[in-house]
Amino acid sequence: MNLWVIIPAYNEAPGIEATLSALAEQDDRDFTLLVVDNASTDGTAEIVRRHGVQVIVETRKGTGAASDTGMRHAIAHGATHLARTDADCLPRPDWVRNIRRAFDDGLEMVGGQLRPRTDEFRLKFWERRLIPFVVEVAATFGRFRPGNRDPRYLGPYVMMPGATLAITADLYDRAGGFPRTAIEEVHEDRALVNRVRMLTAAYGSRRDVVVFGSVRRLRAYGLVGTLAWYADHHYRPEVIDVR
Repeated sequence: MNLWVIIPAYNEAPGIEATLSALAEQDDRDFTLLVVDNASTDGTAEIVRRHGVQVIVETRKGTGAASDTGMRHAIAHGATHLARTDADCLPRPDWVRNIRRAFDDGLEMVGGQLRPRTDEFRLKFWERRLIPFVVEVAATFGRFRPGNRDPRYLGPYVMMPGATLAITADLYDRAGGFPRTAIEEVHEDRALVNRVRMLTAAYGSRRDVVVFGSVRRLRAYGLVGTLAWYADHHYRPEVIDVR
């Protein structure tokens, strides 16, 4: 298994070192780390390079476009398995090890659990309680969403956040990869899940594949706005890239 971890990043200079540190502290370090700089203007790429991490650039705006560029670069350089997290997230120390175990168990695509970071802000009580609830609501909505229901799908819909997702290189290529879009156009993780469902039922979410994600969007959008954003972008804030 030649595993690569891909991180799309746009203007993450203030916080990406925490993500790099979390990956440096993995108890399984047998992976290649690649950051895709999505045309940042704040020195993100320079910070990453100072940590000895490889950086490539994707000028087309969007997490979908940047992630796809990184995945395809990894495949071209020999990757057999691919994982993705985001530049504002902290993978738990056993994240890579548990991804590898899920692949060894026969899964071709692996999703994980997204939990709130506690180091970023002083979380309020309702945020601690409601962020996991928001994730569960989104997962439940996804199972009943008309766009996720089609007799051609080989298995049920499973929500797999892009911040904690892994896939074999072969399946990524066969599925067509992440759509090369911006986040406000398409939720690229959901699109990839549905592409995969047309090809195989060997996918699933694992409770031990854990990443701690930023709550900055929830702080900026509010609870209702955040739920509406993830429900097909019914809420469209003026500022999409919350920093």
